[in-house]
Amino acid sequence: MKRVIVLGATGSIGSSTLRLIKDHPQDLALVGATAHSNFDKLKEIATLFNIKNGIFSTKTDEDALSKVLDIDCDIVVNGISGSPGLKASIMVLEKGRDLALANKETIVMAGNLIKKLAAAKNLKILPVDSEHSAIFTLIEKIGGENVSEIILTASGGPFKNLPKEQMESVTVAQALNHPTWKMGAKITIDSASLANKGLEVIEAKWLFDVPEEKIKVIIHPQSLVHSFVRTHDGILYGQISKPDMRQPIFAALTHPNCLDSGLPILDLWETGSLEFSKPRFEDFPMLSLAYDAAKYESTSIAYNAANEVAVAAFLNEEISFTDIPRICGKVLADFHKCSCENFLRVFELDERARKLAYEGIRKC
Repeated sequence: MKRVIVLGATGSIGSSTLRLIKDHPQDLALVGATAHSNFDKLKEIATLFNIKNGIFSTKTDEDALSKVLDIDCDIVVNGISGSPGLKASIMVLEKGRDLALANKETIVMAGNLIKKLAAAKNLKILPVDSEHSAIFTLIEKIGGENVSEIILTASGGPFKNLPKEQMESVTVAQALNHPTWKMGAKITIDSASLANKGLEVIEAKWLFDVPEEKIKVIIHPQSLVHSFVRTHDGILYGQISKPDMRQPIFAALTHPNCLDSGLPILDLWETGSLEFSKPRFEDFPMLSLAYDAAKYESTSIAYNAANEVAVAAFLNEEISFTDIPRICGKVLADFHKCSCENFLRVFELDERARKLAYEGIRKC
């Protein structure tokens, strides 16, 4: 029986995690949860899981994260969205808890520092992104020393076939209409621009210690192959399952065991054809920018920060869809290239990148 704390319990990842815990009472138990502002939903969670003192709102209680992480547990799911998730990941590891990580910004912003912190405390970081969960599993089975290349799959989002000249007039509603996944607004826009895949390239570099030139992206609209790794002998190994976020969450929660998830399995008789194609780098510049950003810790931070600011402005209809890569590109061009010696430096660079992005928005 693993005792679980869920951060961001009312979001997409949090809700999926709670469903798994409810469906596997013999293997998993919820002992604590947080949400930013949806306190009514938190109260429902407390009632459903019979928790009396482990439910906290981070909006009304500044010490909520610390309080919930003081609860004795085996693993913490970080389902907090965006850059605020980094501080939560730091606290989880400092409290001596294994981390099931859905917050990709943690690794994009501070991968080296986070990994060093986990190693110093002999703790596990278990990725919950479907792509990185797949890579993690494949590398565990194959051996990291045998891997020559990582290939991340991408659905292509709602605009994979949209002509470049129509990108300028894309609406918020169109960008939020993802063909495969049901996610929060920010990550859905990122999927439409391929920034999400760009963030995953950066995350894969720092998480798996693979240079960015050994990380490829391929468009796969069926979203059944969640990623590939290639070994030195040229053979490709892939992880294939239905597009259901409960699968990678369950893998992280039950690691290192391989238990019956009870989730619907993929029937290859009914799958049909699987399509793969090259990304349209020129039409989706956020992906190209990510490869440039991945070269340095500081530019990885800047890419994430500028994108968060630009996406928020697009959702507020302050800028166009194609302004997102313009703003991010300008921030990266003006950003110095360096490593980060501590978390304080990470947050300083994050703040500087956001200021540059806001300046770019004002000029649009």
